[in-house]
Amino acid sequence: MELGKMTWVFADGDLPPQGNEEPFGHEALMVVNYGDTDAELTMDLLFEDKDPKEGIKLCVPAKRVNCFRMDFPLGEEGYEIKPGQFAVILKSSVPVVAVYGRLDRRKDMAYYPVAGYSV
Repeated sequence: MELGKMTWVFADGDLPPQGNEEPFGHEALMVVNYGDTDAELTMDLLFEDKDPKEGIKLCVPAKRVNCFRMDFPLGEEGYEIKPGQFAVILKSSVPVVAVYGRLDRRKDMAYYPVAGYSV
């Protein structure tokens, strides 16, 4: 059974600043590859105040899920996103399911998904 789409857009990335003892929270991109072939992913990031970062290479093996923390170095080159607003454009070589999530560790901790658009 084929599940997923090959292009995903998440318009509301907003990486929080680090705290003195622990991060105020974090954001992550979870990608499910239910297929029989590894998913070769390309991530492009759009920012409010600077040029895009294009071509970040990621991989999710067949029949696996990967969680990509946005506050950790990304891809083969170890690209680091600075705190602030951004959008994620994710393209995959095979259909995948992608969910973007945010953990807020302020006074009342909450975890919630950010709506995505797929084609």
